[in-house]
Amino acid sequence: MTPFPSAIRAVDSHTEGEPTRVVVEGWPVLAGRTMLERRDALVRQHDQLRSAVVCEPRGHDAMVGALLTPPEHSDSTAGVIFFNNVGCLGMCGHGTIGVVRTLQWLGRLTAGAVRLDTPAGTVEARLDDDGLVTITNVPCLVHALDQAVDVPGLGRVTGDIAYGGNWFFIIHTDEPLTLARVGDLAQRTEAIMTSLEAQGVTGADGARIDHVELSGPPERSDADSRNFVLCPGGAYDRSPCGTGTSARMAVLQARGLLTPGQRWRQESITGSLFTGWLEECDGALIPHIQGRAWVTGEVTLAFAADDPFRAGFTAAR
Repeated sequence: MTPFPSAIRAVDSHTEGEPTRVVVEGWPVLAGRTMLERRDALVRQHDQLRSAVVCEPRGHDAMVGALLTPPEHSDSTAGVIFFNNVGCLGMCGHGTIGVVRTLQWLGRLTAGAVRLDTPAGTVEARLDDDGLVTITNVPCLVHALDQAVDVPGLGRVTGDIAYGGNWFFIIHTDEPLTLARVGDLAQRTEAIMTSLEAQGVTGADGARIDHVELSGPPERSDADSRNFVLCPGGAYDRSPCGTGTSARMAVLQARGLLTPGQRWRQESITGSLFTGWLEECDGALIPHIQGRAWVTGEVTLAFAADDPFRAGFTAAR
């Protein structure tokens, strides 16, 4: 492991309720030309620093980190590697919106188009004058519809396997999804995620399904559905989840319920909203996600050599 830096500077924000911590200064230079190579270097050499930045006592389980790097491609503004309390993420929709607003906050970006290189591919975004951010995500797809998995205590559960930058198992339900039921919803979706792994249910090419999404009826009059998304590490998404909304739209398109260009308004468990739509391009489904983020503060993180929790910790589940 690479030695800890003396301090790291970061900008905190939330996107429709979900926090993002963007590391802007102090992280050791990552080896690698591509974003995939840099992500692998982060995993191999800086995993304790990842934990220290987003886990307790400096962060918490719901926080997502975003490390800014030089861009991989000359026409991109920056590279970014997303991570959470247990590891790296391929892509993060709410985090991308948070990064765009953070770059604006830092004076590195004005309204208009921006390209960000991620381990999942290059993501395009547009920042409007009023702060609305629209991201053009990596292609989404459906791997399997109506996939069954046997879950202890729940019986047979049927869901759809889809990709929107991360792999999702999406269960459709008529039950109300409310904050008052978060404990029960988390327990059930954790059991489903454990069963998926135990029974070898995966995405394409054996990819691990690391998100479980419940999709139910909306509470807002301007929303089409409301979701509960369990993320890797056991935290739930406070936003409508950008990659989850992308995966959900891929399923809707596969079922003939969503046409290219048709708006889909996704409500989160906290009542916030993303607007999304699909575009067909060269045989691929390209999701677009709109939402807002707000900077909540700037922080300098210190890592004292004698701090017993220097590398952070995540409570056992």
